[in-house]
Amino acid sequence: MNRIENIGQLADSKKTWDIAVIGGGSSGLGVALDAISRGLSVILLEKADFAKGTSSRSTKLVHGGVRYLAQGDIGLVLEALKERGKLLQNAPHLTHNQAFIIPVFSWSDRILYNSGLKIYDWMAGNLRLGKSRFISREETILRLPTVKQEGLKGGIVYYDGQFDDARLALAIAQTADEAGACILNYCPVKGLIKDPNGKIIGLKTKDELSGKRYTIKAKMVVNATGVFADKILKMDNPLAEKMIQPSQGIHLVLDLEFLGGNDAIMIPKTKDGRVLFAVPWHGKLVLGTTDTLREKAKLEPDPLQREIDFILETAGTYLAKAPSRADVKAVFAGLRPLARPKEGSTKTKEISRSHQVLISESGLATLIGGKWTTFRKMGEDTVNHFTEITGERISPSKSFELKLHGYTKHIPEGHWAVYGAEAAAIQQLVKTDPTLEEKIHPDFPNILAEVVWSVKNEMAVKVEDVLSRRIRMLILDAQAALDSAEKVARLMAKELNKDEAWVAKELDDFQKVAVKYLLKT
Repeated sequence: MNRIENIGQLADSKKTWDIAVIGGGSSGLGVALDAISRGLSVILLEKADFAKGTSSRSTKLVHGGVRYLAQGDIGLVLEALKERGKLLQNAPHLTHNQAFIIPVFSWSDRILYNSGLKIYDWMAGNLRLGKSRFISREETILRLPTVKQEGLKGGIVYYDGQFDDARLALAIAQTADEAGACILNYCPVKGLIKDPNGKIIGLKTKDELSGKRYTIKAKMVVNATGVFADKILKMDNPLAEKMIQPSQGIHLVLDLEFLGGNDAIMIPKTKDGRVLFAVPWHGKLVLGTTDTLREKAKLEPDPLQREIDFILETAGTYLAKAPSRADVKAVFAGLRPLARPKEGSTKTKEISRSHQVLISESGLATLIGGKWTTFRKMGEDTVNHFTEITGERISPSKSFELKLHGYTKHIPEGHWAVYGAEAAAIQQLVKTDPTLEEKIHPDFPNILAEVVWSVKNEMAVKVEDVLSRRIRMLILDAQAALDSAEKVARLMAKELNKDEAWVAKELDDFQKVAVKYLLKT
């Protein structure tokens, strides 16, 4: 992806795009991918970086939703299982099959969870990832050596998908870009343009890097801004009612030794009725999540003290060695864009994770709700409204079969896996400049060549883009990311032809963000 080339496309003020997408998270990228698969012209504008918000702060699971099955949301589970299976086929470098174990402490739980997971297996059909089964106490301890053994009867193994969320978002952006879409980060939308009849015919944007403003014409405008959807709805209609209920989920990251194996743990029922996951990811252990109502949407939400305590306390009841605050390498929080309930219960665990597409009187299409696993289907359902809005017929969706950028059958070893087919090209940079073989941080395998690659090919323009989303150091070990910031900033400055003032500002900006990921002891 070349940002300068893509910005250049905005200079043609006479061009009318078929679809203009606002938002570069999983929802917006899903819309862009589906639209481009149908031969429509697409422009996508993201106000920050791709997946900067919620879409880089998930539990790292591509899953059907065992919990949604228990709640009776059969349609969502069926849809998610189908999408899960296909995504593992279309992006094998960014997704993989992960074994989960539910520790069983009573025989009634064995019957309950075993029967529920058999239904989960059956619903996945030929896209099933593996067969769930009960395992003995001995095998459970062998596979989960750090699990609490008192009262343990055994465990139930089942299979779900795991992924790198920010890297997947980037791969979707790259796939759409290569197919002809104009994909841009750091281009916030400043206003909507309407014809004399009040119908939306385009929007106004500003390139945050150059300060230049542009007017974009489009037949259909899609609001896919997640927890910020209400802001665009208000831009369209100042009297619009709130549609989004932000729900915060936080995660704690620990050393993998707290798990002791390669299997993830699923704790099926916490004291607040949720599930808690302990998942191995990029050599660390991710613990999460919570479900806390928040009224205000923020790009960098703050973890609450009670959320941190809840995860540490719950994990401590299942792990032989209870983790403490001092063991936490990073804490990160995200906001789910749940559809605001009209009336009745506002318990977030009871609000449906199904998505909705709303069409306003002006023709603005707003995508709300949903989950990462179903991003592609959410995009397809949104683009299906193109004919209703424009009166023009469109081709059927082809996004279900699309292989994503970097696809390869030969997945590279180690941390290179996320680059897929491009790993060799990054490694080749070292041959032309041996200094790029230096590690970014001694505790991580990533090398300086990856920084150069992210600037040249992945639209990384800020230190945070690299350390948080191109490589995942910030959410794996916040202190390591802080220690690496200057090295990354100086190399980026060289590639982007920036001066010392730019380096100083980037380091200051990154410091302000990164300290939020540190847990004070």
